[in-house]
Amino acid sequence: MTSQVFRRIAVTALGVLALAGCAHNPVSGDRDFVLMSEQQEIQMGAQANLAVLKEYAALDNPALQAYVNEVGQRLAKQSERPNLPWHFTVVDSPEVNAFALPGGYVYITRGLLAYLNSEAELAGVVGHEIGHVTARHGVRQPSASTAAGLGAALGSILVPGMGNQAGSALLQTLAQAWTAGYGREHELEADRLGAAYLAKTGYDPQAMIDVISVLKNQERYSAEQAARSGHPQRATYHGIFDTHPSNDARLGQVVAEANKYRVSHPREGRNDYLQKLPGLYFGDSPDQGVIRDNALLHEKLGLAIQFPPDWRVQNRPDRVVVTSPQGDALLELVQGPKNDNPLETVQKGVKLDTGARYDTGHLGGFPAAFAAGAQQGKPAVVAVVVFNGTQYLIAGMTRDTATYERERSALRAAINSFHAITPAEKLTARPYVLQLLTSRPGLTMAALARQSPLGVEVEGQLRLMNDLYPDGEPRSGQLLKIVQ
Repeated sequence: MTSQVFRRIAVTALGVLALAGCAHNPVSGDRDFVLMSEQQEIQMGAQANLAVLKEYAALDNPALQAYVNEVGQRLAKQSERPNLPWHFTVVDSPEVNAFALPGGYVYITRGLLAYLNSEAELAGVVGHEIGHVTARHGVRQPSASTAAGLGAALGSILVPGMGNQAGSALLQTLAQAWTAGYGREHELEADRLGAAYLAKTGYDPQAMIDVISVLKNQERYSAEQAARSGHPQRATYHGIFDTHPSNDARLGQVVAEANKYRVSHPREGRNDYLQKLPGLYFGDSPDQGVIRDNALLHEKLGLAIQFPPDWRVQNRPDRVVVTSPQGDALLELVQGPKNDNPLETVQKGVKLDTGARYDTGHLGGFPAAFAAGAQQGKPAVVAVVVFNGTQYLIAGMTRDTATYERERSALRAAINSFHAITPAEKLTARPYVLQLLTSRPGLTMAALARQSPLGVEVEGQLRLMNDLYPDGEPRSGQLLKIVQ
């Protein structure tokens, strides 16, 4: 995707400031100062949805998509805005996340689905996001940080608009402004609304607290991993974690308000939900390439590259971003133009300060061009390699000269490791998938972990997936999720 799409979305989001006025809040009935009319909100959501689905593709699983959509539509019908054009989409991302756009667009990642254990928990996540939309949280809080973030997002090493989807960082910033959490009161309001939708649809509203507990365990596990590795903690599902713990008294109070709608035999849907998961990718998908021992192995593109062993690798839909343990050096890999002029690309497509040096040669046996210099005073090295008719841009940058001297070898080794994937690497690149297993008497999570291909931290991962974190053990006959 090019940056022009994101600019159009930004203009839509920010230009409606001129049309701001008072409107009735659909939840409270009070008059709110809002940025736009409902029709404008729907139009913005539709535009942003197109951009989201170009960056985060909808999961190619019609049965699962239909199931999630059916749960969402039943919940939305019980909301204060049943006539919005509601859309519920599972996106093909390993991140543990869910988010919503104004106008009725709700997304949940396949990564989050792996950690839920019932239809009621799925409904808790979706109901929370519906609550944000019905209360118009995304359009009630104009934020100066939105405009600031849009400009800051253009600070990537690589220039947007080169056919390499570099502008997608802009969408991520815009999405963060909308969905990174709305503050404690609005998050509690979304929980209260979501709990009511659960109860009115036949689920126990307590599922809202149950799913928050599952997600809080995710955050706890992520923090423990970060402490052991020395890497920054990974981002987790938006407002829930920052605004209240799972045992928050006010959370219990707002969820309890839904008890007046409760049915006598609420639906849990554990087995129905779990039966939808076998075959679902866990972690990276082949379309995005897989990370194994800090190497990107991309069988579909036919390439491989080895990143420094102790650096953090983020395999994003549009690029791979790798950061040093100290966070003061990074590498980026993105797809570039489909032509055979890498020197032109490195000269025009990389924003380097005056005085940069350029050269041509080969990388992994393929035609390439190179640049070395600085970007706004930060040392940078860049390679552009032509591989199978497409250019790939690999850029490294450090915070200062001292850091560059420390990491020079690591940066250059990573760039020079680019090569065509080998037959042995293709075998290693097979994706992980979820499967189900019925627990037998005496089975322990430690025993399951020994049979898993996930490697380090596997027992904690399996416990999280089966709601047994930190030290639970399975019951005989319990249906468990495993990874193969």
